[in-house]
Amino acid sequence: MGSGWEATDFDRARVRMVEEQLKQRGISDTRVLDAMRSVPRELFVPDDLRHCAYEDRALQIAANQTISQPFVVALMLQLARIGAQDVVLEVGAGSGYAAAVIGRMARAVFAIERHEQLVTTARSNLERACIRNVRVIRGDGTRGMPDEAPFDAIVVSAGGSIPPALKVQLARGGRLVIPVERDGQQTLERLTRRLDDTFEEERHGPVSFVPLVTGLPGR
Repeated sequence: MGSGWEATDFDRARVRMVEEQLKQRGISDTRVLDAMRSVPRELFVPDDLRHCAYEDRALQIAANQTISQPFVVALMLQLARIGAQDVVLEVGAGSGYAAAVIGRMARAVFAIERHEQLVTTARSNLERACIRNVRVIRGDGTRGMPDEAPFDAIVVSAGGSIPPALKVQLARGGRLVIPVERDGQQTLERLTRRLDDTFEEERHGPVSFVPLVTGLPGR
């Protein structure tokens, strides 16, 4: 199939994605499934890759970054257990796709991106997709957004060690979903902050993300 797809072709591909890539692989949270069924992923990939938008793989975007494969996005959001009244922080906005899906699930979303080009792209993509409750900010994601904390859920779309600032900014009962790198391997983990300020840690299998980097490019 070429890049000359019609809107209905994308609609059908989106339904197949939910039915075949997500449901059949264990994604059962209806709010995640409904959100991913409603967000046009083709708006968040480069024009020359729009025909690949619903393939179950990561795709290259600007600034040498990637948009994660649909299953991984769905798995992270299922683990985050996002409620309709939640305020969510995403670290690593990329082209804005995961933030858009979260925006369909949560009350408000703050998405941090370190690459200025991607901040501009994500904002434009979100506007085209009519997502109004997501704010994209250029910044160092490892520092979070203390002025907007605490967050009911934090989703980190880059792999590395767990930034202490993100644990501090997590609400009691909140969930932090992050790819953690140990010995050169990344594992998707969920940390839940308990009422006594301890953290329950769970591991949910191997993943592969771009590195989580401190600071801003050129600084």
